[in-house]
Amino acid sequence: MLRLRLLTWDVKDTLLRLRQPVGQSYAAEARAHGLQAQPEALAQAFWEAYEAQSRLFPNYGRGRGLSSQQWWVDVVKQTFRLSGVHEEGVVTLMAENLYHDFCSARNWEVLPGASETLSRCCQHGFCMGVVSNFDNRLENILTQCSLRHHFDFILTSEDAGFAKPDRRIFEKALHLAGVAPEQAAHVGDDYTRDYRAARAVGMHGFLLQAAGQGEELEVPPEHILPTLSHLLALIEKG
Repeated sequence: MLRLRLLTWDVKDTLLRLRQPVGQSYAAEARAHGLQAQPEALAQAFWEAYEAQSRLFPNYGRGRGLSSQQWWVDVVKQTFRLSGVHEEGVVTLMAENLYHDFCSARNWEVLPGASETLSRCCQHGFCMGVVSNFDNRLENILTQCSLRHHFDFILTSEDAGFAKPDRRIFEKALHLAGVAPEQAAHVGDDYTRDYRAARAVGMHGFLLQAAGQGEELEVPPEHILPTLSHLLALIEKG
């Protein structure tokens, strides 16, 4: 059995997922203002805007004079502009509405098995923390989705000043918990940002992935979680 004291968790697509694709949420907001925009076009525009903004102002513009709210509002405004919506007053209003909408359980749902697994891990006495490339809305989102009480700390990339796979965000989590790397494991769905990054600082890693997904990755089978419900059995076997 692995002698673990700390479990850290990714959030998006590990514990929570969007209730509907981004393009559909944005199209619904446009319809509420009497505008027509196609979900597929909005989805493509969103990723273009998000990636351009991330290159220009990494980690929500932290240290570059932007608040994460301003960072996101700019992404959403650019998404609508790229989709052909140019009424600036309406675009700004929609962007601010969507920023606040994505802070609530209305847009997020808990993944199957997440609540039960977190409860069981707490019952086992693990220190529990979140390590996520998220902005400062995360605490409120976790509270709204009834998951916040499972965690001793929430560490976002905006708070930490470093985004995964930067080793410093994991080192900060270890410091917060007062735990050595070999006594900690990180659970996430991204090979590079979660599994490999945690292992690089000496932590254990568990990669959540569906059967047949990413089989070319060099991950031992005992580190792969087909579902979150498999976690405790793998820790006990380790």
